[in-house]
Amino acid sequence: MDWKTLLCPERARSTVSRSAGNRDLRSEFEKDYHRIIGSASFRRLQDKTQVFPLDKSDFIRTRLTHSLEVSSIAKSLGQNIAQDILQNQRDEGFDWQMKEDVCNILQCAGLIHDIGNPPFGHFGESAIREWFIWNLPKLTFKGTPVTKLLTKQMLADFYNFEGNAQALRLLTKLHFLVDENGMNLTYGLLNTIVKYPVPSTQIDPRSGDIKDKKMGYFYAEQELYRSISKAAGTTGMRHPLTFILEAADDIAYKTADIEDAFKKGCISYASLLMELEKYEQKASQRERDYFNPAQILRDKYAAAEKRHIADKEEFAVQNFLVRVQGFLISCATFGFLNNYQQIMEGSYRYDLFEFTYAKGIMKLLGDVAYRYAFVSNPIFKLEIAANTVLNSHLNQFVAAALYYDTEVPQRDVEEKLMSLISENYKQAYHAYAAGKSEGERLYLRLLLVTDYVCGMTDSYAKSLYQELNGIV
Repeated sequence: MDWKTLLCPERARSTVSRSAGNRDLRSEFEKDYHRIIGSASFRRLQDKTQVFPLDKSDFIRTRLTHSLEVSSIAKSLGQNIAQDILQNQRDEGFDWQMKEDVCNILQCAGLIHDIGNPPFGHFGESAIREWFIWNLPKLTFKGTPVTKLLTKQMLADFYNFEGNAQALRLLTKLHFLVDENGMNLTYGLLNTIVKYPVPSTQIDPRSGDIKDKKMGYFYAEQELYRSISKAAGTTGMRHPLTFILEAADDIAYKTADIEDAFKKGCISYASLLMELEKYEQKASQRERDYFNPAQILRDKYAAAEKRHIADKEEFAVQNFLVRVQGFLISCATFGFLNNYQQIMEGSYRYDLFEFTYAKGIMKLLGDVAYRYAFVSNPIFKLEIAANTVLNSHLNQFVAAALYYDTEVPQRDVEEKLMSLISENYKQAYHAYAAGKSEGERLYLRLLLVTDYVCGMTDSYAKSLYQELNGIV
């Protein structure tokens, strides 16, 4: 792979102005940024869960604040890495304009990497997958089981439903404004957000290759993804910037989850210190000399005492996490540069932390957040409530969509339910369903439902559930 091709400014629809008076000096990737910021889908992230569903606290992160943090970290990593490539002449074809393009793409990619996620966080994805696993085999269409009408890949799309794949779909089709090309973002950017360049039928978590863990695109976007990856020169491989985006995402949520859990009272300063000291005892002397998180937390508490800070524990935890972020950024930078040739050849199989001192820290942070926050009773209660809401919506809207846009008359209530779905989404459905087989049209109608559900915010999903079920 080479950077000139990877930083592909091409779009599905050319936006080159033929007006001689147009003096827009922005790069194509800077234009992407403004399209994203001005979109309704990006704004809706402010009312979507990051970790704590339906949380009323103003402090706890939403998908929007998380995405802004990922964007910032991704751009910082891009600056570090691109500067090193230039200074150490790691790549003859890499120039200063490419450094700027790398930073702009990563900044944009951070903003949209979670834009396809449904309400209620990753639990929302799990709820959608489980609904289809349990219910799709029971559905019939004109007397024939739906599972007989859909191809293996179509079925696998629903059984392995992913917000990553939904993001590509949303960005390229569902923003039906000018035409059916959605936001019409650059191929270099779109390729960067596809973390898993495989379809649902080729998922293989046991392969040992990070790119095979989940699916990256639906059957509906398969040809589009092939066009994008061909234009960017990544066919069958991860885009190099995807490794950087993923590292930024990991850094942001691993540290933020600890801070949010602390703010929610799920983990105390004492509990966090105890967990870090367990790690300290197991770590090698070399690891402790390089980065000792327990000692850093103790030092931050001591600094709070010296400065007479009122809430010493909060000061210590927050400043500790700032130090951790800096350490993880330096490790991710090293991880990319140290494996540069493999990454550019498409043969690197791991995340950027795998062969660095950060690997153990990342595992520790994830484990602590899981045990203290993710498996707590408050989270369980909220997730059960979210499951009830999403199951209700899928039960009602899938039933309504089965015979939508067919010669079979719909019941009055089914017509009313379909009228609630965004006209943009229905326009996109009609544009792509035209001329397709009956099975593919049915598949696209099921995707129309998941499009609608994924586009909901937490608050809208909850209020719609109450309205449709007569709950005042």
